[in-house]
Amino acid sequence: MTYEQALEKIHTYQRFGSRLGLERIRELLKRLGNPDQKLRIVHVAGTNGKGSVCRFLYEILNEAGYRTGGFFSPYIEKFTERIQCAGRQISEEDLARCAETVLARAEEMIAEGLDSPTEFEVVTATGLLYFAEQAIDVAVLEVGLGGVGDSTNVFERPEVTAITSIDFDHMEVLGDTLPAIAEQKAGILKQGVPVIASVKDEEARNVVKQKAGQLDAPFYDVTEAEITDVVQDISGYSFSVSFQMDDDMVRYDHLKLTMPGMHQVENAVCALHIIHSLIRSGYRIPEEAVRNGLKEAVQPARFEVLYDDPCYIILDGAHNYGGSRALAYTLHELFDGKNILLCVGILRDKEYDKMAKMLTKLHCDVICTSVPVERGMPAYDLADAFGRAGAFVIGIYDDYREAFDASVRSLQAYDAVVWAGSLYLMGPVRRLFEGEDS
Repeated sequence: MTYEQALEKIHTYQRFGSRLGLERIRELLKRLGNPDQKLRIVHVAGTNGKGSVCRFLYEILNEAGYRTGGFFSPYIEKFTERIQCAGRQISEEDLARCAETVLARAEEMIAEGLDSPTEFEVVTATGLLYFAEQAIDVAVLEVGLGGVGDSTNVFERPEVTAITSIDFDHMEVLGDTLPAIAEQKAGILKQGVPVIASVKDEEARNVVKQKAGQLDAPFYDVTEAEITDVVQDISGYSFSVSFQMDDDMVRYDHLKLTMPGMHQVENAVCALHIIHSLIRSGYRIPEEAVRNGLKEAVQPARFEVLYDDPCYIILDGAHNYGGSRALAYTLHELFDGKNILLCVGILRDKEYDKMAKMLTKLHCDVICTSVPVERGMPAYDLADAFGRAGAFVIGIYDDYREAFDASVRSLQAYDAVVWAGSLYLMGPVRRLFEGEDS
């Protein structure tokens, strides 16, 4: 099976939808020899920020000399971004080989009349099989959806669990209140396993804390950390931080991030809590590894600066309300009073009215376009939402390529051109900026 054939076959499992529950993934892993039982993992859930926290952890642990696996969702340009090991993406050959094994077991399940695995379950099993083959020291796993029924939630005793944030997203599956969503995400907590929580909403945080108490799991509240000496710059933020973990006072001075934004500072502080939980359990992670890992960490399409001439060109996968809020705050911090062109495409099942109101606070010009997937919101409907929010919409394009051309023609007139919204839009737009045919 070639790499292209493997991807084509994996994607056929989209027809089974996104269904939570662990019965299918457990059966699939059993048929693969239970590779999950050979792994030590750090498990990270959250509405926003979990990808960045996982990236910080992955880079720090690699810098500390651990052979580290990283499982990320979704990918921006290439499928191999999802499964990484020791600083490298899985090769096309290894992905094809591992996927072929997983797909054979999945087909056995279907032939025997069992419920078919979903696409994400097939991908999860492929990643876990690869990590087991690579004899990694530890894997950092990003939850796909929710927590309790997510296919990554098959481990009885992770090294540490973390919840980065609780906000409104996927309400049709997870619930329409923050406590209900918190209950779903707290499903990754395990008996006696330390819990790191960076949850700002008090009600949602209490749900996680109470769940931790029921499981005798030590609970650490990231929001209690003291962050000082913040220096804001588009090349990255620097900061100092101190926080208490039981009897230990932890302090770092003048840490440097490449990813800008106060939300990334908060994500980094969450990662530091996780790192110190690992240190307390015996991991050797020197300060130099922490500093280098934080600085090296870069997440594609998370306020990613592609160019700075003739203006800043930025990609940001602000795909839900929490993401749009973080983007608005970061742009206000870095480009207050500057001319901004916002090019945006959103999925129709998101809170697009709230997102439009938040982004309109930037007083920027707006181009609306459609996301090139079935769930994409039509450009004219999105423009209506921005119009109701009071935005100045200067262009509406069903084809994102036409929106791209319009943004390029406008580069000289703005201090920043920001492409934002669905991650399904970021990859195609990046390829256009890189001169590749999408």
